[in-house]
Amino acid sequence: RRDVLVLTPWLAPIVWEGTFSRDILNAQYMQKNLVTGVVTFAVKKYWFFIEGFMSSANKYFLAGHQVNFYLFTDNPEQISHLQMAPENHLFVITVQNHSQWQDISMSRMDIISRYIRSQFQYEVHYLYSIDIDVQLFEHIGVEIIDTLMGTISSWQYTARRESKSYETRTESQAAIPKEEGDFYYTASFYGGSVAEVYKLTRACFKGVMEDRENDIEARWHDESHLNKYLLYHKPTRLLSPEYYWDEEL
Repeated sequence: RRDVLVLTPWLAPIVWEGTFSRDILNAQYMQKNLVTGVVTFAVKKYWFFIEGFMSSANKYFLAGHQVNFYLFTDNPEQISHLQMAPENHLFVITVQNHSQWQDISMSRMDIISRYIRSQFQYEVHYLYSIDIDVQLFEHIGVEIIDTLMGTISSWQYTARRESKSYETRTESQAAIPKEEGDFYYTASFYGGSVAEVYKLTRACFKGVMEDRENDIEARWHDESHLNKYLLYHKPTRLLSPEYYWDEEL
């Protein structure tokens, strides 16, 4: 494709439809016998999205490959029986309810890192975090697999550097200097190897806690800390805004 940017300045691929052969990638991936994990959170009223997300992800996310879905919820009794593909497995994990959605959002990084250490590192090779209020309408395949993956925000893709929603207050651990910044990444879809996702989530949660001790909250919560991390730990693969498109656009 010549109509879009397909390579970052640090030579990481930006994946758009039409820039890869899924058949070739599937054949290569099958030989490796890998298991991929997906983490998602359905807390408070977000249990409403479980069926839509799970049915579409079961159909379209790495179809034909082994996927473990880890669903964190404070309301496990709301989950009806979900029919999964033979190669997919759903694990429901009960988590605490927080009074504010910001606290839920910012505790996700801590929860993911703790479960990587205690469980996920023994069960999956790659791990992706996807928001529950998403539905998949097309196949998302092994073209997303890499060491560290970030997804470019659909709202921020065409924005100029000074218009991107970075945290700029220097007292925040998520602050990005005015002259710096590559892309603006959504915290709604990121991932990579289990080891790299562990580093990312630990670093982001550390930043969140340091901010809290200094009585400051980053502009876009865990997403601000994610953007700070990916600025200095460059993703090895980026997904285009096509992969996380907001229908309002």
